[in-house]
Amino acid sequence: MIDFKTINEVSLLYNFHSHTPYCDGHSPMRDYIVEAIANGFTHYGFTPHSPVPFDSHCNIEVEDLDNYIRDFNAIKEEFGDRIKLYKSLEIDYLNDEWSATNKIIENLNLDYKLSSIHFVPCNDFFVDTDGRFDNFKMKMDKYFDNDIEYVVKAFYNQTIKMIEHGGFDIIGHFDKIGQNASYFKPGIEAEDWYNRLVITTIEAIKDTGLVAEINTKSYNDHNRFFPNERYFELVKKYEIPVIFNSDSHYSAKINENRMNAIKTFYKK
Repeated sequence: MIDFKTINEVSLLYNFHSHTPYCDGHSPMRDYIVEAIANGFTHYGFTPHSPVPFDSHCNIEVEDLDNYIRDFNAIKEEFGDRIKLYKSLEIDYLNDEWSATNKIIENLNLDYKLSSIHFVPCNDFFVDTDGRFDNFKMKMDKYFDNDIEYVVKAFYNQTIKMIEHGGFDIIGHFDKIGQNASYFKPGIEAEDWYNRLVITTIEAIKDTGLVAEINTKSYNDHNRFFPNERYFELVKKYEIPVIFNSDSHYSAKINENRMNAIKTFYKK
C-alpha cells in the first residue's frame, strides 16, 4: 500500500494520474518520465483508462494490457534508480462487475488503483459525459432529452456506488460533471440540489480511507479544479487526504497548475 499522505507531506513533486497512447494519451510513456525527472519529480504513476465492455477510443483494450505492463517494466528498468514509478489504471466504474474489483484488473497486480466516473447509464447502455462540451451537448439532446438534472444525478449516483463498492485507493475528479453541466446550464453548481449532491459525495468519502484527487487538468482552459475550489474547505474539515494530480495527456503538462492548486488548497 502506497502511503500517499506521507508522499504529499514530504514531496510535492509527483503525479499519480497520467495517460498513455494505449488510451487517450498523446505522448510516449518514456517522454513523461524524462519530463518528470527534468522537473525533479520523486514519484510518477501511469493511469491509462481501464477496459470497458464496449467500444471506446479513450479506453485501453484488454489485449493491450500486457503491452502496457511490458512498456512500464522497460521504463522502470531504465529509470527506476532515479524516480519511483508505479503502474496503475484509471478505472471506470460502470457497475460492481466492471469496477476496480474486476478480475481482469485484479490480475494485473497494480501498484495502486485510481477510480473515476466518466460514463452514466442510459437505458441498457452507458454514455460518456466527459470531454468537450460540443460533444456533451450533442449527447444531451440525443440520449437524455436535454434533462441535465437526470445526468447530474446519475453521475453522482454512480460516484456513490463506486465509493460504496470500493476496491481502489484514489477517487478521481469526483465532481467533473460540473464543468459540462455548467456550460449547459450556467449557474447549476450554485443550486441547492446540486450542492447537496457534492456534499453527500464528500461525506461518503470521508470515512473510507480514500485519497481524494485535486485535479488540475481543466484550470488553463476552464479556470477550475476538480473538486471545485468552493469545496476545498469541506475536504479539509473532514481531514480527507489529498494528492494533486495533473491528469496529464501530454508529457509537457505533467506539472501544469499543480503548484497553483497546492497554494490555493493550503492558502499559501
